[in-house]
This record gives sequence, C-alpha cells and structure tokens, in this order.
Amino acid sequence: MILGVLLALNACTIPGSTRRNPVSSTHSTSPLVYVGTYTQDRQGNNRPDGIYVYRMDPATGALSLQSKAGGPPNPSFLTTDPSGRYLLAVSETGQYQGQVGGGVSSYTIDPASGALTLINSQPTHGAAPCHVIVDPSGKWVIVANYNGGNVTVLPLGSDGRLGAPTDLVQHHGSSINKSRQSEPHAHSAIFAPGSSTLVMVADLGLDRIMLYDLDPIHGKLNPHATPWINIHPGAGPRHMAFSPDGRFLYVANEVDSTVSVFQYDAKQGTFTGLQDLSLLPADFSGQSTAADIHLAPSGKFLYASNRGHDSLASFSVDPASGKLTPTGQTPTQGKTPRNFAIDPSGTFLLVANQDSHTIVTFRIDTASGKLTPTGAVTQVASPVCIKFFAN
Repeated sequence: MILGVLLALNACTIPGSTRRNPVSSTHSTSPLVYVGTYTQDRQGNNRPDGIYVYRMDPATGALSLQSKAGGPPNPSFLTTDPSGRYLLAVSETGQYQGQVGGGVSSYTIDPASGALTLINSQPTHGAAPCHVIVDPSGKWVIVANYNGGNVTVLPLGSDGRLGAPTDLVQHHGSSINKSRQSEPHAHSAIFAPGSSTLVMVADLGLDRIMLYDLDPIHGKLNPHATPWINIHPGAGPRHMAFSPDGRFLYVANEVDSTVSVFQYDAKQGTFTGLQDLSLLPADFSGQSTAADIHLAPSGKFLYASNRGHDSLASFSVDPASGKLTPTGQTPTQGKTPRNFAIDPSGTFLLVANQDSHTIVTFRIDTASGKLTPTGAVTQVASPVCIKFFAN
C-alpha cells in the first residue's frame, strides 16, 4: 500500500496548532471568503487569476471582491494552515512542470486584506489532485490525487514554503461500477476528531475510507490498525464531515448519490454503520452525482450538493443517535453545484455553481434548517471551492 519516501523530489482550517500565532484583524465580523476555480477551458486556454478573495456582508450574505491571485492553473481546492498565515491550493492537472501529475502551491495571507502572494509550488506526483489539508501541527500537507489514486505528504516550513514530498501512498483495487470504479480515486482527506495523526481518505474507486496514522516526525502515512472502512458497493465516497461532537461521520457518496452515516468510537477507533439514505427525490430519474457535504455549526442540520439535479439535499439530525431525517431538496439556482460552505455563524450558506459560473447565497433558518435564497448572486468563472476565513 505504501510506495515509499520520495526523498529526491485544504464543506478547511485545522484547529489546535500552537506552532504559530494566529493573525488578528478589525474585520472579524466580516469574514473573508476564498474561492478556488478552474482556469483552463476545454480548448486549453488559461485565465491568469484562479483564486478570488471576497468579503461577506454579515447582514446580507452578499460578497464583495477584494483581490485575485494567479499562479499555477486550476487551483480547484483550497485550505489554510492552522495559524491562518498561509493558504494552500492544489493545481488539478494531469501534467505539471513537465511531468505527469498535478501540483500544490502555498500563498501568504495578508493579515489585513486577505490578499494572497505566491510563495512556491511542488508537484504531487499524482494526477488531478482535488483535495488538500494541513495537519494540526501545521507541519504537514496532505493531498488527495484523484486520477493518480494516491495520497501525497509534503512538509510545510515555518515560512510557508512547501518542501519536496516525503511520502506517496498508492491505493490499489476497484469496485462494482466499471465506468467509475475500475481503479482507485482518492478524493478527500480529513483528520479524525480529537486526533492529530489519524488521517481518513475517501477513495471513490474502492468504496472505502482508507485509514492512516501520520508519522509527525518523518511525514509518512502508515496503515492504521483498522486499515479501512467499507462503504456499500457502488457508492463512490467523495467527501466527509463529522458531527460537532465528533461522534458521527457523514459521507457523501458521489456515484449513487447517497449519504452514509457511521457512529465513531474514538476510544476503540471503530466505525459502525447506521444509515444509507438517498440525496435525491424518490421520483427523480435523471443523471446526478453527489459532491459536497457539511453540517450546520449547531449540528442540527446536514446538507449535501447534487450535480445534475442541481440541488442541496437537506436533513435534520438526531443529536442522540446521529441519524438523519430527509427534509427535501432546494434548487441551487444554477448548474452543477460543486462545493458549498456555511459561514461560521451558521446564518448563510454559499454554493458554487460550477457550470453557470455563479455563487448563490442562501439564508439558513436556524429553527428548521430551511434554505432561502437571499438574492445575492456573485459572478465568477468556474467556481469549485469556497472557504470561509475569519481574520
């Protein structure tokens, strides 16, 4: 499972670091919003700016453009380090710096304006990287490479500079949907609640959540005592979210448009399956795939995006059992809702409609979880990822 160390060679901020001092700002009530996009079109043309920096009006949820940042192409998924000083962006490509694979870049964040300045980039040695996180210590960057079917670990220096990869973990196998699951496809990674070392990687091609222990000294991923969690065949796990209390795991399954619910026993390190529910209406007969998944900060509501049905599926959450009750689907007022994000106060939900080139703002009813469009619509080319950042 482990290919070894390559010595020659971010609906997320990870809390818990004491390595650097967090930034402060007078804009604490007006959060920054970073948007990652696809900059390359099907004809090979490339836009110079791929990351957009906005501020959100805390009263209306409307976005105002602050700045843009260029750099490597297709900065599709973003995250920040625990200190809030650096932003990391994957470059979702098949070729990078003359070799097969994609890349990942590091940017400094201006503490006052949120503006980004490119520091450096590194290849991931896996094609189409689509997700990035930073460990709680702020020392290690972990990238999921979708077409590569592998996971890359890179060091992050105290100056924000990325080092060459220290590990590349190759997944192996397939699942039952031969058009989508003939090979591994690592799609996202998160740390288990309360752990600075247990890394969970959703692999769409294997119908598994792979579990690894991060070596915090050498930057290597070692198989966990329980090496994976099985998802039902043909599911295609894509993104994951834990309940605020860390007791329940929710998985958005791309291929069959479902959500899987697990109970997590942190002491035993075990996951017990509870539910598999559809994200689509019972009478829907078209083509649709699931994308992103997030819980409201209160933990009372869960949302997941449907591409094709072009909606946000909503659920109420039983806090005791973790089980979900469907409450319907809300049209996203655009095409192909990819990533979405809920602001830290739990008031607004912003959804990136990739193929209609819009970000639409919804207000969340804190009593029912109902989503209501505010009328705020932001035009941006091929939005893929939305990240809130309170500076």
